Amino acid sequence: MDHDVLRQAPLFSGLDDEAAASLGSSMTSLTIRRGEVLFHEGDSGDRLYVVTDGKIKLGRTSADGRENLLAILGPGQMFGELSLFDPGPRSATATAVTDVDMGSLGHEELTKWLVEHPNVSRALLHQLAARLRRTNEVVADLVFSDVPGRVAKALMDLSSRFGRKADDGIHVHHDLTQEELAQLVGASRETVNKALADFAMRGWLRLEPRSVVILDPERLSKRSR
Repeated sequence: MDHDVLRQAPLFSGLDDEAAASLGSSMTSLTIRRGEVLFHEGDSGDRLYVVTDGKIKLGRTSADGRENLLAILGPGQMFGELSLFDPGPRSATATAVTDVDMGSLGHEELTKWLVEHPNVSRALLHQLAARLRRTNEVVADLVFSDVPGRVAKALMDLSSRFGRKADDGIHVHHDLTQEELAQLVGASRETVNKALADFAMRGWLRLEPRSVVILDPERLSKRSR
């Protein structure tokens, strides 16, 4: 388990090196392969997870079978913590986008840390508040922003987390299919593809398999507002 990556997770925020190392040693290492489901929406669960390598997606499925991606998570990001505070069923399905290495922590282990280290509680509350803020933002985007704007915003968000700067632009290896990218912005694949083609024609980006190269981040960022 990569403890340097674990330290990036909100769970470790405010802990000194000794406490962080101890918490890391309390976690269980887990690897799942691309396409494998960690848990399904509606499953019971009492563990949180921190991604140390790879990408995982959180999604929901409607009664008529349509899918919506809630988030794409990468190294240092955390999920599953809601089940530790609310013993209800999982609110989303977690599926590996790539091979994924994770650390996991169960309810009993976490409860001990919440008592002994108040900073952990504050960090988790901060994480939940950030998630609520993000949910409000997504709802507002669906109401007020058009599809090209949502696509631009999604690409800038993916760029901030997975982008790599090079001489020819920012390489963003998001590892998503066209259908998954459409699910992430809440639109049809055809509409999203049209927006991407338009951005490429304008010279803002270059399309590559499961990735993009952002050539003009300033214009793409303006389009996302």
